Amino acid sequence: MDWFGLMAGSAFGLWALLLVLPWQPWRNREVLEPIDGAKAHYGDVTVLIPARDEVGVIAHTLKALAKQAPGIRVVLADDGSTDGTAQVARSVRPLNLTVVAVGPLPLGWSGKLWALEQGLKQVTTDKVLLLDADIQLTPGMLAALLAKLEREKLDLVSIMAYLPTGGVWEKLLLPAFVYFFKLLYPFALANSEVRWIAAAAGGCILTRTDVLKQCGAFLSLKDALIDDCTLAKQVKRRGYRTWIGLSHGVLSQRRYACLGEIWEMVARTAFTQLRYSLLLLGLCTGVMGLMAWAPIGALFSPKFWWLGAAALGMMVLSYSPILSFYRLSPLWGLTLPVIGTLYLLMTWHSALRYLRGERSRWKGRVYVKEKILEGKQTVDPIVGEPPAAAQRTQFDHECQREHSSP
Repeated sequence: MDWFGLMAGSAFGLWALLLVLPWQPWRNREVLEPIDGAKAHYGDVTVLIPARDEVGVIAHTLKALAKQAPGIRVVLADDGSTDGTAQVARSVRPLNLTVVAVGPLPLGWSGKLWALEQGLKQVTTDKVLLLDADIQLTPGMLAALLAKLEREKLDLVSIMAYLPTGGVWEKLLLPAFVYFFKLLYPFALANSEVRWIAAAAGGCILTRTDVLKQCGAFLSLKDALIDDCTLAKQVKRRGYRTWIGLSHGVLSQRRYACLGEIWEMVARTAFTQLRYSLLLLGLCTGVMGLMAWAPIGALFSPKFWWLGAAALGMMVLSYSPILSFYRLSPLWGLTLPVIGTLYLLMTWHSALRYLRGERSRWKGRVYVKEKILEGKQTVDPIVGEPPAAAQRTQFDHECQREHSSP
């Protein structure tokens, strides 16, 4: 067999291996949907929401909570919003709302975790729901989360939000975001007693307050950029049980109108997922390139076309459960090579930023990597909050061009 045949055969073998793995990360077996919440009791739960300039979504988030759990305790940790987020939140009824004005960001903390740490001081209930400001729970979802936690004696329940698929870029890339996350953090293993893999989705996490505090709350992960999975790891290390799944009842209100917006969202932490390892980045590049493009190349070979066709078929099969969950045609599976290449480029962009000294950027804040000064290791995670004009990136300009295109 020549090199071309070897590559086609390797791609075939890798896709076949993915399909037969015992934990089958490509399947959607971990799904939690809303239930009838008429008899649910919400007196022992507080919803903790970190928010920074979320005026466009916070009212919808809070109204959804008030509709299914009137009078529920909500703590809004307002992280220096300048757009009236807190004022809009106070106008929503009926809620038992407390707004906490988050102070200046200390050295060594990420913004979201510092806001959560300040808000947690106001939580006195047995359970706390960590909810992102842009996450809307449909009726019965809060009841389903509480029932799951109690029925299965869990300590942390997390739901990966249902992402929008209204636009072409959203259809192309966002279901694949969930697909790749599930390959990287197999839900079946994360939900088992296996300690070496843990996962959570930070947009919606229901946990027991005492468990959270026993794990050091947010102080123990104060500089983590992938804080949700880090929290799940802390919980599992102490012998507690976690669960992560999907749902149509946990909706992300964040829209991505162009490629640039999705690019920035992924590049923010993509290299962090690889533990800032160039070796892992190179390995990921090789495997992704082989699995994505070797089958297509094999289709043009009279000798190995059947290997390419079989590999493409398995590729589409592995992606079809997520497409079905998002109610999209399985034909979108044929775009997976293009999708994988785009995500790979986003990861390389994330790595290049890191090599230039930048760990991440979000909400006007830039987080830089560790520095070595005078023989001592120090951490300087924030490099100012630049003016709005300076916050524009190349991809923001791309969004503007796409919006203005006829």
